[in-house]
Amino acid sequence: MKGIILAGGKGSRLYPLTEVVTKQLQPIYNKPMIYYPLSMLMLSGIKEVMIICNECDKPLFEKLLGDGSQFGISLEFKVQDAPNGLPEAFILGEEFIAEQDVCLLLGDNIFYGDFDIFRTAYQNQLAKENDLHARVFAYKVTDPERYGVVDFDPDSKRVVDLEEKPTHPKSPYAIPGFYFFDKTVSRRSKELRPSPRGELEIIDLMQSYLDDNSLAVEILGRGIAWLDTGTPESLCQASDFVAAVEQRQGFKIACLEEISYKMGLIDKSKMIENIENMPNCEYKDYLNSILKDEL
Repeated sequence: MKGIILAGGKGSRLYPLTEVVTKQLQPIYNKPMIYYPLSMLMLSGIKEVMIICNECDKPLFEKLLGDGSQFGISLEFKVQDAPNGLPEAFILGEEFIAEQDVCLLLGDNIFYGDFDIFRTAYQNQLAKENDLHARVFAYKVTDPERYGVVDFDPDSKRVVDLEEKPTHPKSPYAIPGFYFFDKTVSRRSKELRPSPRGELEIIDLMQSYLDDNSLAVEILGRGIAWLDTGTPESLCQASDFVAAVEQRQGFKIACLEEISYKMGLIDKSKMIENIENMPNCEYKDYLNSILKDEL
């Protein structure tokens, strides 16, 4: 399975922060935002990732992340000329997807908690049990009218209805920006027509799978935190959340070097090389402590 992180757009709600640096390179406490979705894909078991970004930001992402080899993964970058809707990611990434399943993760969505559900979703997507070829996640919220909403059969985990920011939601479950699709997703995306606002809509793409009765749902329970970072307030709240967890528990969230080392994507010598290439800082001290704890 391939992974795509959508990290383009204007980030207009964060202006003037995003006038010079894109939203996905803004800090969430002590790490760039892009570290968090990338860590999610790695923890889910995905090793080949494409980051879709604006042309002016591509050199910055490349400087920060390189080709991914320091994390034991493969990274590619693709320029999106204009924000034409989320499904465009599958049109731009058609050659990259190359007849495989793909996971799309929005670059400003942050998840924290029991990651077994994401690994299970990854395996379920590959298995295609009960002829289910795509899957979304469901997260219970108090204000579902602000989101895309999913209604589903809790026994079969089949989606029965989708709504976009409904006035009277049929379900309290919002759809976070984390999706799995099969190899037909690029074709389906090219068949979509722009909505009245001039963009391809992700809910229309999901609807095409629902029309085939092949859209599944994975429920995110109380053990999972989902944070959106599209406004100044939510950006600060996400940073405060990460800071509180890290300071209380003593470990880092979305530390790519630690994840790659503990998942066996890189060996100890590569971990040491990564650490030696860093300036003296608290982040370097933390990684050194991981190696010391093994002694």
